[in-house]
Amino acid sequence: MTVLQTHQNFRSRPVRLGFLGVGWIGLSRMKSLLGSGFAEAVAIADPNPAMAASAKALAAQATVCGSLDELLEQDMDGLVIATPSALHAQQSIKALDAGVAVFCQKPLGRSVNEVRSVVEAARRNDLPLGLDLSYRHTAAITRIRQLIEEETLGNLHTLDLVFHNGYGPDKPWFYDRRLSGGGCVMDLGIHLVDLALWSLDFDPVVSATSHLRQAGVVWRGADNTVEDLAFATLVTANGALIRIACSWRLNVGREAEISASFHGTRASARFANAGGSFYDFTAELQCGTTSKMLFSGKDDWGGGAAHCWLAKVVARTGFDPGCLQHVEVAKALDLIYAPRSTIALRDSARSSVG
Repeated sequence: MTVLQTHQNFRSRPVRLGFLGVGWIGLSRMKSLLGSGFAEAVAIADPNPAMAASAKALAAQATVCGSLDELLEQDMDGLVIATPSALHAQQSIKALDAGVAVFCQKPLGRSVNEVRSVVEAARRNDLPLGLDLSYRHTAAITRIRQLIEEETLGNLHTLDLVFHNGYGPDKPWFYDRRLSGGGCVMDLGIHLVDLALWSLDFDPVVSATSHLRQAGVVWRGADNTVEDLAFATLVTANGALIRIACSWRLNVGREAEISASFHGTRASARFANAGGSFYDFTAELQCGTTSKMLFSGKDDWGGGAAHCWLAKVVARTGFDPGCLQHVEVAKALDLIYAPRSTIALRDSARSSVG
């Protein structure tokens, strides 16, 4: 039984959704949500007529709108946002303040301040807020998470996470920091930081060092360009060490190299993609020189986060305090882009939303 099926008796009608931005990712999430059987599309908005038409073909009854304001005039329960990153915080807050639950593409904001403002809006309006951090929902990571909760690995002390994408974004705004908030760290590293902190129950980061590059040379962030290669080391309040590496278009000989190793005092676990795939993953339990395969195969992970959010909308659960996790991830990303002294970082990590 799925999470959504658990809540199927909470509503007598499908959840009414609007879709703001229906490019490749937005359209994919739309297909997944409508395919759940628990949602219907009532409104669509995208500045590209061809993309709006593709979405309309999936939901003939949906109204095609010209703006967010027009979208919010429709009778809807939730809004799915897949627009350029610079718009996420403002659009999310506007929808939440209009009484509409929000599911947003990552990042929720370009800085911790933007992210905090969105989370505060969700809490203020007592509404579900979802963020598309879908790697949490892969079958392989779910199995590793179970090992962590069962203490099979012992105390986690070192985490090593990698995401090298053989391609790079195809939209110009990704390469303007004012619009994207950052480069490969904001695009790919956010998944790694989220997985690491999630596995550590969001033990706050207290120190960070990072090495960021663009086209092979040091990137210092002095202009509006973005980094395309990053290495960072984070240390949490309880002493866990997190190392991340991510890139666009690095010569790794495959479409993608994705992995996450979780080292504990009793055993380790490793999540990895197979053969450079974005959809085939493995999970292994590692003890000394031996390993045991826990999962191997294809995984349609794209709609996982969206379905979890939809279940909360269906069940009318209101604000989820788990949204505070997004603030902790945003803090860590800020530190990667602008590391400061350990004392200053510790003070930052102790602050909380509201």
